[in-house]
Amino acid sequence: MLKTPSPTAPLPSGHAEGVSNDEFRAAMSRLAAGVVLVTAQEPPLDPDDPQAPGVEDVGMTATAFLSVSLDPPLVLVSLREGARMDDLLAEQPLWAVSVLAESQRHIAGRFAMKGRISDRLLFEDIPYSRGEVTGAPLVGGALATLECRTEQRVAAGDHTLVIGRVLTARVPSAEGGPLLYFRGRYRQLG
Repeated sequence: MLKTPSPTAPLPSGHAEGVSNDEFRAAMSRLAAGVVLVTAQEPPLDPDDPQAPGVEDVGMTATAFLSVSLDPPLVLVSLREGARMDDLLAEQPLWAVSVLAESQRHIAGRFAMKGRISDRLLFEDIPYSRGEVTGAPLVGGALATLECRTEQRVAAGDHTLVIGRVLTARVPSAEGGPLLYFRGRYRQLG
């Protein structure tokens, strides 16, 4: 007797029967998400270069970011496994988040590029201040900024879920709406 697999039995690829990568992406693209810039500092890339800065700033655009808990204040960001930010936050527990405003689409696009130039050049013409606790860049004009310390890392498929305790939270700008990501493009409310 031939046994038919159940509709939700995982296939060797890890997908439930009948769900392709394209179908999953299309379905999830219908969920609007806020856009943030996750930042942190790493040791100098060339410690032997006397002209190199003492630390390097690193940034990454993320749309999988959410509040987890009020008490204690926790947030979560999902990072592609093996991405530069994933590797950095495995070593560096302090990081920051800038919630981008609708006028900051260029920042989101810049830090989402594949094969991009050095992060040092990407930060060059962006106004930012340094977080008082993390030292990480906090984007000027962001709707909100958070400084975080990693509490937990959870492997989840091809991503790592990084849960961070919020150490500082500021609302430096009340102007404008949030930058959103919907159906594969940056959008505005309205």
